[in-house]
Amino acid sequence: MKKGQNRKEFLKNLGAISIAAGAGSAVPLSSFGQSAISPVSAGDSGSRSGTLKIFNGRIITPYRIIKQGTIVVTDGKITDVREGNIDVPGATEIDAAGQYVAPGFVDLHVHGGGDYDFLDGEVDAFLRAAETHARHGTTTMYPTALSGDVDTLLRNLELYEQADAQNNAGAQFEGIFLEGPYYSMDQRGAQDPRYIRDPDPAEYKDILSRTSVIKRWDSAPERDGALEFAQYLLSQGVMPSMGHTSAVYEEVLTAFEHGYTLATHLYSGMLGVTRRDAFRYAGAVESAFLIEEMNVEVIADGKHLPASLLKLIYRIKGPDRIALVTDAMRGAGMPEGDSILGPRDDGLEVIITDGVAMLPDRTSFAGSVATTDRLVRTMIDLAGVPLTDAVRMMTSTPANIMGIDDRKGSLIKGKDGDIVIFDDDIQVDKTIIAGRVIYSS
Repeated sequence: MKKGQNRKEFLKNLGAISIAAGAGSAVPLSSFGQSAISPVSAGDSGSRSGTLKIFNGRIITPYRIIKQGTIVVTDGKITDVREGNIDVPGATEIDAAGQYVAPGFVDLHVHGGGDYDFLDGEVDAFLRAAETHARHGTTTMYPTALSGDVDTLLRNLELYEQADAQNNAGAQFEGIFLEGPYYSMDQRGAQDPRYIRDPDPAEYKDILSRTSVIKRWDSAPERDGALEFAQYLLSQGVMPSMGHTSAVYEEVLTAFEHGYTLATHLYSGMLGVTRRDAFRYAGAVESAFLIEEMNVEVIADGKHLPASLLKLIYRIKGPDRIALVTDAMRGAGMPEGDSILGPRDDGLEVIITDGVAMLPDRTSFAGSVATTDRLVRTMIDLAGVPLTDAVRMMTSTPANIMGIDDRKGSLIKGKDGDIVIFDDDIQVDKTIIAGRVIYSS
């Protein structure tokens, strides 16, 4: 940052993000959200006329809650949002019965669900996991892959593309999030230590030359070559993010200036205040707080972070900088009992108990089993966050972060008709994608 240059000017010149007018949200300028995914056709099921009308609902817009409102979706796009009931000839009608009508939930970080993991090596795993999360209000997701060997990764990217073409009954895919392998060994968490290494330009350039479905790639910014890695990602329209890191403030600030504008699952896999010799340093956690424009992921399952930390994050960062994420493994949407973290064939045996996955000896967490409706409910009930802000952190903020807010994240005329209807307890009644009901309780 040049002397005399304020932070907003610097960020605009950086080219990694821009400051959204009036909102103050960091929005990627590059094509993080440029997906080849075709919208679900409204004629596939549900509204055969291509028009859906939802009335008698409490509609959550970016500006207010419209009581007894009506929303109309035509050919997959929102065409009207207003107070009262209106006549829409030929439309399929849904009476929301006074329930909330919100934008579909956007999950930036998810590994599986419904007893399927995206690393199972099957197209069906992508489809079944997407269907599971759709039942809980997710309409858009970024399937997430852990560190592994390159051949397995490339095979999974092929499976993703096959699944994307067949995905008509689940949350829609917007691209892949690669979580690793360029991480801190000390903060690797469940990442396989065999694959942890510095960014290799030959490797990541080759991977990105083979596919266009990677939309975000995570790294520990203190690793040798990590800054150059971030710059290359930006040049390819891929978003860099910071995770599983031992970086301290000075390193994080430099990383931010090179494009690392999102912190992955805040508090998990990163240092807080640390000591080097006799001196204390702010870790990545404090850095995310100190850098006002840094966006953060939060696993708001009520297990990974207690109420006190959820309240702290909300108070410091605010709803426009927080993206709620499930970070869910295959146990999401499943009953308590035995499960597997990672690929079904050679993953780690875990147990699901008390709303979280744990090692069999119960000495450590082994993954989240959260769903997006649970995240919203937890922020309201445990952290005391207003409903509108909790929904914002599950919809418009993640959409803004990934640069898909022109299509997703809010109920505004012209955007995709991705909608979730839920009651006062955030129990999902219906999930709608592009005007087509894909789940109804």
